[in-house]
Amino acid sequence: MANIAIEEIKRLRSLTGVGITDAKQALVESGGDFDKALEAMRKKGLTKAEKRSEREARAGIIGTYNHDNRIGVLIEVNCESEFVAKTEEFITLVKDVAMHIAASAPEFVSFNDIDKESFDIKKREFTERAKEEGKPDNMLDKIVDGMLKKHFAGRCLLDQPFVRDTEQTVGDYIKTHIATLGENIVIRRFSRMVLGEVS
Repeated sequence: MANIAIEEIKRLRSLTGVGITDAKQALVESGGDFDKALEAMRKKGLTKAEKRSEREARAGIIGTYNHDNRIGVLIEVNCESEFVAKTEEFITLVKDVAMHIAASAPEFVSFNDIDKESFDIKKREFTERAKEEGKPDNMLDKIVDGMLKKHFAGRCLLDQPFVRDTEQTVGDYIKTHIATLGENIVIRRFSRMVLGEVS
């Protein structure tokens, strides 16, 4: 069995939010390879995060971000307890997401939040375009569905590449924090204002 240093166990625990026993076990199973253990624990943590996403989140904070006094963002992010809402990690998460909204101008939180009118307008437009391009009738629904997903992915906050790390989406960034903080986290709503812009 590999001799595992307590510092490595603590380091793995701080990066993933898992317990000491789980962190030690992961390092033992990876033969002391820290990167392998980290990858295994992240996967395990994200699986747990998926399960936590079903739990109710009503605590949290309303955060703000102001860019050069020209772009302002107001955002409500919920978690399960006041304890987590007051942690530095949670507060940083809220600030990061607010900053991302200022930079990337999403219109919706997720695909499920797209209003019916906006969705129907685009669906009609893409259906007409697909017909004009001579796409086969039996493939129209699938083609239009793909066009809709692609179009709205860039407008849905959780599907956008995260500005601080474009290798992951904002949704992935949230899931990582669900795993490390041990609570469900929900972006409830946001508002983005640009100086002089009339909606």
